[in-house]
Amino acid sequence: MAGAARERRNAPPREQVLAAAMEMIAERGLEKLTMAALGREVGMSSGHLLYYFRSKDELLLQTLEWSESRLGAERGRLLTREAPARERLDAYVGLYVPDGHRDPHWTLWLEVWNRSLDAGEDARDRQAAIEGAWHRDLAALVAEGVSRGEFRPVDADRFAARLRALLDGFSLHVAIGLRGTGREQVLRHVGEFLDESLNRPGRANA
Repeated sequence: MAGAARERRNAPPREQVLAAAMEMIAERGLEKLTMAALGREVGMSSGHLLYYFRSKDELLLQTLEWSESRLGAERGRLLTREAPARERLDAYVGLYVPDGHRDPHWTLWLEVWNRSLDAGEDARDRQAAIEGAWHRDLAALVAEGVSRGEFRPVDADRFAARLRALLDGFSLHVAIGLRGTGREQVLRHVGEFLDESLNRPGRANA
């Protein structure tokens, strides 16, 4: 985490706080992320943090948005490189699925989802924006693969919605550490699903 710590020190104050929050989740778990503990980490009082973020819910959502911006940049690099559509689709799936039990990004996502039961419209809109970015990139990639003849004809938007539902279900199992659903096993399952769903007739499975 040394690189992350250096990056945090060089970031603007707000980003320093969000980076520190993400580091705490990764190193100590979400249950250790309190306003007081985060304040000690960044040299601010919990009252000062509340002045900026208003509530822990808002802090968590902004931390998620910050983390998603970094993932979005990585996703963009993976999806715009010169490579077959299926290779880039596999890279998308690899980025989507958690690294393992208690993956910090997915731990944060699950907490924000849980708190969204009582969230206001603004928070819901911001969560939908995050989901929408993943969906649009996936639908565009599937549509590209179809147009190039790499994938069998499918409705890209509908396929993307269904694939992301599958990924969400599997990713939840990985993130909570459900036995029998580790990351590698999930990647194999998804790869088989993509072979069955997108390979053109007569084309051998990869």
